[in-house]
Amino acid sequence: MIKPTVAWAPLPLRIVLGAGMVYHGFPKLFSPEGHQAFAAMLTQIGVPAPNTMSYLVGVVEFFGGMMLVAGAFVGAVSVFLIVDMLVAAFTVHLPNGFSFLNITGMSQGGPTFGMPGYEVNLLYIAGLVSLILSGDGALSFDSRGGKSTATAEEDLAAA
Repeated sequence: MIKPTVAWAPLPLRIVLGAGMVYHGFPKLFSPEGHQAFAAMLTQIGVPAPNTMSYLVGVVEFFGGMMLVAGAFVGAVSVFLIVDMLVAAFTVHLPNGFSFLNITGMSQGGPTFGMPGYEVNLLYIAGLVSLILSGDGALSFDSRGGKSTATAEEDLAAA
């Protein structure tokens, strides 16, 4: 038997993953310096149309994060964010190894850091996959409107 509290399990994932995405998407959309810095990084790694892609990534991350927190279209939003994280992992972070702490040297003030590895991308992906499998859970926009996404167990029962 499934515990009644299971419906609450996706809530902390939605809040933390969504807030993280909002945090990373905000400067790409609403800060000229943040947008230009990200577009410059995309140019450096050879991404076509870096200015447009910077806005596109910002839209996916910012609004996708807001939708996760609200519990709206969690499954579909999670797929877009997984693609976002996979692209970031393979184009930016993979060459830097696994660890998000990429220590490149030491200075008198302490360690110096380079670009992070793909560790955090994998954590985001794992959390997003968990949301796809579990459904949107309690206190979600979708469940409030009677359109709650099915959990993996409900999908199996219906099959």
